[in-house]
Amino acid sequence: MLVSAGAAPVLLSGGWTLAAARQPHGYDAVRDTISALAARGATDRWVMTAALAGLGACHVITATGLRPARGAGRMVLAFGGVATVLVAAFPEPSQGGSEAHTVAASLAFTSLAIWPAFAVRRVPGAPLLTPTACVAATASTAPLTTSPRPNAASTRLRSPTDPRRTSPRSEWRPPSAARRRRWPAPHSSPRPTR
Repeated sequence: MLVSAGAAPVLLSGGWTLAAARQPHGYDAVRDTISALAARGATDRWVMTAALAGLGACHVITATGLRPARGAGRMVLAFGGVATVLVAAFPEPSQGGSEAHTVAASLAFTSLAIWPAFAVRRVPGAPLLTPTACVAATASTAPLTTSPRPNAASTRLRSPTDPRRTSPRSEWRPPSAARRRRWPAPHSSPRPTR
């Protein structure tokens, strides 16, 4: 479990860095998303696709091994991992957006932001599972899943041909994804005794 939790941010940042470097016209982390690196038409899109799939698998493996956490939190984390794999499975097209990709990314980001709130459990030697720590983790990551632009949620739901529709590529920013992947990697707890 510790290996998968530690590998998640390495896969994300490593895949992101390598895939960004392979783009002939450059990659702007402020303007573009990590999904753009795995989009159809991106140079060597397999790099970011593999990183996203591996990242999702790491979340699922971490969820199965994080036994000190409550089962509900582990299930939400695993769901976020599966949704991350679906982000890789449903790449954005080279032009426009993808509803399947947008839904998968929304589910992944939301699940990965809120799972700590469901993981609360008072276990000796597991300070990151206390209510204070779990609520703080959720409170610090949940706002990162919301769009910084007004009306983004309503424009995402418009028809793909509607000119007022925004691109899903502008909705999520890589720094928030990287920030969410850090918890609970630095901590491992012994299994609770029964």
